[in-house]
Amino acid sequence: MSILQNILSIPELRRRILFTLGMLAVYRIGCHVPTPGVDGQVLAKFFEGTQGTLLGLVSAFTGGALERMTVFALGIMPYISASIILQLLTVVYEPVARLSKEGEQGRKTITKWTRYGTIVLSVIQGTGIAVGLQGMRGPAGEFVVPDQGVGFILLTVITLTAGTAFIMWLGEQITERGIGNGISLIIFAGIVALIPSAIVNSIRLLNTGALSPAALLVIGGLMIAVVWAIVFMERGQRRVPIHYAKRVVGMRNYGGQTSHLPLKINMSGVIPPIFASSIIMFPATVASLVDIPWVQKISGSLTPGSLVYDLIFVAFIIFFCYFYTAVTFNPIDVADNIKKQGGYIPGIRPGKETSEHIDTVLSRLTFAGALYVSAVCVLPTMLTSGFDVPFYFGGTSLLIVVGVGMDTASQIEAHLISRSYEGFMRGVTIKGRRG
Repeated sequence: MSILQNILSIPELRRRILFTLGMLAVYRIGCHVPTPGVDGQVLAKFFEGTQGTLLGLVSAFTGGALERMTVFALGIMPYISASIILQLLTVVYEPVARLSKEGEQGRKTITKWTRYGTIVLSVIQGTGIAVGLQGMRGPAGEFVVPDQGVGFILLTVITLTAGTAFIMWLGEQITERGIGNGISLIIFAGIVALIPSAIVNSIRLLNTGALSPAALLVIGGLMIAVVWAIVFMERGQRRVPIHYAKRVVGMRNYGGQTSHLPLKINMSGVIPPIFASSIIMFPATVASLVDIPWVQKISGSLTPGSLVYDLIFVAFIIFFCYFYTAVTFNPIDVADNIKKQGGYIPGIRPGKETSEHIDTVLSRLTFAGALYVSAVCVLPTMLTSGFDVPFYFGGTSLLIVVGVGMDTASQIEAHLISRSYEGFMRGVTIKGRRG
C-alpha cells in the first residue's frame, strides 16, 4: 500500500499510468465492436474447435478480437510485420541504413514508412480474411457471411485497416505519453484479457470430468516453472570487467576505477517470438480460411505443436535473436566509447580487439539466449499437447506477459527512485530489459 501511495503521490507518474490504463480500456472496448456483415453466432460456432490451433493462437494475440471478428480483428501484427521489413532494410539497403543513423529526423522518416507499410499489409490481410469469411460455414452448413459480394469485401477491408491504424496510434500514444512500450502493452492486454475466461473454462471442464485434476496440476506447475525460468533468465547477465587508467587533469586525478559492461543473456527481450509469430501467422491464417484441400493441408501442418510449426518457429526465433541484437547493439561503437573514456578490458587491447572480444562474448550469450527463448516458447506446447487445454497455452504468451510486466515495472520503479522513493521491493532493483 505504501508503494501504491508513492506512485499516486507523483503527479506525472500518476498521469502516465492513468493515461495508459485509459488507452488500454479503449482498446478492449474496440475488441467487442463487431465488423458489419458477419453472423457472430455462426462464427463463434466455427471457432469453438480452434482452441490450441493456429487460429486459437492468433485469437489469443488479438485478445479474442479475431474470434469475434471485430474492428480490431487484425490486431497489431501488421505494424509488427512492417517494423520487421524496415529493420531488415536497415541492414541490407544502404539508403535506409543512412536514415537510421541521421538521428531524430531519420527515425521520424522510418516511422512514417512503417505506418504506410502497416496500411498496405492491413489491406492485404484484410482482403484475405474477407475472402476467407465468405467461404466459411457453421456446423449446420450456414454461411458466416449471409450477404456476400464485392461490397462486403470492401467494407471489411476498410473496417479492419482502420482498426489496425487506430491500434497503431494507441500504441504510439502510450509509448509517448504513458508508461511502458505501447505496442507490447497492447499485446499484453490482449493475452491477459483471456485469462478470466480460461479459468472459467478450466473449472467447467474440471466439474464435467473433461479435464482431470492431474492434468490441471501439471499445466499449473508448468506455468509456474516457466514464469520462474523467464524471471531468472531475464535478470541474468554477463559482466565484462572494464578498468579505467588514471589520468591527471590539472591538480586532480581521474580514473583508476574498475567497472563492468553488463551484457544480458537475452538482449532482444520478447521481440523474437513476436516477430516469429507474426511471420508464421500471416500466410497460415490466410491458408486456414481458404477452402482448398492442398492449402488446408499446409495450414494443418502449421498448427502449434506440430513438428513443422515448431521447427520453423524455432528457426525464426534464433534468427531474430541474432538480428535484433545486431541492430540494437554495436560492439564497435561500444569499444570506441570505452577507449575514449580511457577504459580497457584486462588482457585485451583497446580498439578493434576490444570490439572483437565483445562481439564474441555477445554471440555466445545470444546463442544461449536464443535457445532459452526457443525452449520457453515451444516446450510448454509440446508437453501439454496430450491434454485437453481449454485455452492456448504456450511459452510465447507467458514470455510476453512476464517480459512486458517486468519492463513496465522497471520503468515505474525508475520514476520512483528518481524522486527518492523506495522501489517495489526494499533493497532490490528490477533490472531493465529490452522489448
